[in-house]
Amino acid sequence: MPAVTSVLVPYAAYLRVYEPLAAFPEPERGHWARYARSGRVATAQDELRRSLADLLPTPPVPVPVHESPDAFVTEVDGVVCVCPWRTRLRGWLALEELSELLPPPVLDAVLPPVVRGQAAADFEAWRERNPDARPWIRSAVWQVPVRWFTLFADEEREYEPGEVPGEPPVLRYRTPMVQARRRLARGLRTLRESVDENPLTEGLVDVGRWLEEFHPRSLVELDYGGLVHALSPEQLAEDRSAADLAEGIAALRAGDGEGAGEAYGRLSERWRAVRDRQFAN
Repeated sequence: MPAVTSVLVPYAAYLRVYEPLAAFPEPERGHWARYARSGRVATAQDELRRSLADLLPTPPVPVPVHESPDAFVTEVDGVVCVCPWRTRLRGWLALEELSELLPPPVLDAVLPPVVRGQAAADFEAWRERNPDARPWIRSAVWQVPVRWFTLFADEEREYEPGEVPGEPPVLRYRTPMVQARRRLARGLRTLRESVDENPLTEGLVDVGRWLEEFHPRSLVELDYGGLVHALSPEQLAEDRSAADLAEGIAALRAGDGEGAGEAYGRLSERWRAVRDRQFAN
């Protein structure tokens, strides 16, 4: 088997929700309580390795046969919170989006139609048994969607440059669920009062509906993930995307269209430059 352990996390960012154990019904609550006590530290790198291993067989396995028993774990004010990987569900959801990302010939070469068809049939049958299921993690490749920054404040930004050799830098934001919902609602109201419906407004509505599915004492995290490998140390240190979006929304609220355009322009240009790298040789 090829050594997939040395492969870096792909150029993807993640929006995660960590829920307190009380939000889970039994027996799942007991599973996560034992998992948290075990001290196991699961990483996005671990999940990537397992996903890559599933793609090695012929035909490949686009979606795991069994749901992952792993989660990310953190503690909020003394309360243990977990973010289940739900790799199988996220695999099905990603598979639905794949046709928009790859040309048909490439898609067929990577995942033959018969493989995708079987996965789609399995998902439909699973959905009938689990109509209320939702992922705790959202991901985006080669970008952080602008709408995600609405949930956070600049002072919640955490940057660790990774000064130890071999240790990658970390850039993330974390905020309580109540703050994330409040900021989203305030930003959405400002946009609707100031501009016509647009992709940012539609995206905020979608994120808002997703957040409503979780416990009010949850923690929301935006992790730059593998994108730290696509940005220089200087770019990471200077990145204040949440502050730029907050400045733009505040300008709109004050009726300063020019100021809002400048702030949003800085944000859009920063992430356009990152997205363009996926097409570079």
